Amino acid sequence: MPGERQERLGASKPETGGASHERLTGGQTGVAVRAGGDGMGVEGAGGFGMGVGGGGAAISLRNLRTFDSFRNPVFRLFFGAMVGQMFALNMQMMARSLLVYRLTGSATALGVIALANSVPMLFFSLFGGVIADRVRKKYVILAGQAASALLAFGIALALWAGLLSKEQPNSWLLLVAYSVLAGTIMGLMMPARQAILPEIVGGERLMNAISLTMLEQNGLRLLAPAVAGFLIDWIGFQAIYFTMSGMYCLAAVFVLLMPLTGTMTLRGRGALTDMIEGFRYVRRETTILTILVLTLVMVFLSMPYMTLLPIFTEDILKVGATGMGILMSVSGIGAMASAVVLASLPNKKRGIMFLVGGVLLGLALAGFSFSGTWALSLVLIALVGVGQTIRMTLANTLLQYYVADEYRGRVMSLYMMEFGLTSFGVFFAAILADTSLGVQWSVGGLAILLIAMSLLFIAFSPRIRRLD
Repeated sequence: MPGERQERLGASKPETGGASHERLTGGQTGVAVRAGGDGMGVEGAGGFGMGVGGGGAAISLRNLRTFDSFRNPVFRLFFGAMVGQMFALNMQMMARSLLVYRLTGSATALGVIALANSVPMLFFSLFGGVIADRVRKKYVILAGQAASALLAFGIALALWAGLLSKEQPNSWLLLVAYSVLAGTIMGLMMPARQAILPEIVGGERLMNAISLTMLEQNGLRLLAPAVAGFLIDWIGFQAIYFTMSGMYCLAAVFVLLMPLTGTMTLRGRGALTDMIEGFRYVRRETTILTILVLTLVMVFLSMPYMTLLPIFTEDILKVGATGMGILMSVSGIGAMASAVVLASLPNKKRGIMFLVGGVLLGLALAGFSFSGTWALSLVLIALVGVGQTIRMTLANTLLQYYVADEYRGRVMSLYMMEFGLTSFGVFFAAILADTSLGVQWSVGGLAILLIAMSLLFIAFSPRIRRLD
C-alpha cells in the first residue's frame, strides 16, 4: 500500500490505485456509498457523475454539481450537526475575545486566551487522530458536542451570576480555564470530524462536500457574529453563551441520528506506536508533508488578525461590538461566494488554486491592516474571507484526497495541530501589538510575509503547483 500510494502522490493527477471497495454508510437508513477506483456516488442517485470526464471536458453550467453531496442523506445529517456547532463557534469567536478585551484592555491577554485554547488542542489532537482511527467517529463527535454544551452553559451561568465581570478582579482567568477545556475537547474531536467526510461522500465528491461545509460555516459566519454583536449590546455576554449551549445540543441531536460509517483500522497496538507510524508515513510522503508545512506557514501568518480584531474595531475603526459583528459577517459574504465557486469546480488544478489563494489572502489582509476607513475595510475584509476559504478548503481537500485511508485520522490530527501551533504566532503578534510597533504593523507585516511565501511556492514548487 505505501509504495502504491507513493506512486499516486508523485503524479500530477492521482491514480486511484488498488481494488474498488465498498463502505456502507447508511446502515440504519439503507444508503450505500461506494468508494471505487473510478469514482463514487450514492446508490439511487440516478447515475449522476461529477460532470468531469477523464479527457478534460469543458466546464458548463449544465455539468456543474454545486450541491451534489446533498444527494447523500448521511451528509445532510452531518451538515445539520455542523450548523449547530459552527453557529456556536462563530459566536464564540467574536464574544470571547471582545469580552476579554473589555475586561482587561490588554492585547497580551488576548494572546494568552489564544494560547490557552491552542496548547491543549496542539497536544490532544495527536491522541484525537489515534482515536479517530480506532473508535467510531460518530461517537467521538457526539461526546465532543455534549461536552461543549456543558462548558458553554457553565460560562453563561458565571456571567449571569456576576462571577465574570470587571467588578471581580482577575475574573477573566475563568475564561482562560474555559479555553483550556474547550481546546482539549476540540483536539480530541476535530480529527474525527474531519476524517468522517470521506467515509460519507468518498474521494471524488470530497472537494464538493468540503466546499459545502465551508459555505455553511461562512453563511453562519455572516449571521452569527451579527447576532452576537446585537445580543451583546442589547442583553449582555451571558446571552451568547446560553445560545451557544443550545446550538451544541442541536448538533448532538443530528449526530445521534447519523448511522455508523467506515471501519476501525487500528487494533491491539499502543497509542504511541500508532502516533510514531503516522509521523513516519508523513515523512516519507513528500506531497502530504509539503501540504502540511505550507498550511502551517499560511495559518501562522494569516490567523492573528482574528484574535486581534477587537483592537481594530475598538481603537482604530471605532465601531464597537456591532461594527465588529458586521466586519465578521461581511468576511463571511466573501467566503460564501468562494465556497460556491469551489463546490462547482472539477477536481483539476487544485494545487495552483491553493497557492493563488495564499497570495490573495495576504494582499487583502495587508490592505485591511493599514486601512483607517470603514468602507475600505469592509471591502478588504470580504476579500480576506475569499482567501481564507480557498486556503482552508483546498488544503483540507488535497490532504484527504491523497492520504492513505488507514492514516487519515492521524494525518488530519497533524492538520489540526497546526492551528494550535499557530497560536504561538497569535501570541507573538499580540505582544508586538502592545509595543510601539502597533497592531497594524503586527498583522500587516505577517500578511506581507504570506504574500512573499506564496509567490515563492508558485515559482519554485512544481510538485504542489501541478496537483489536481
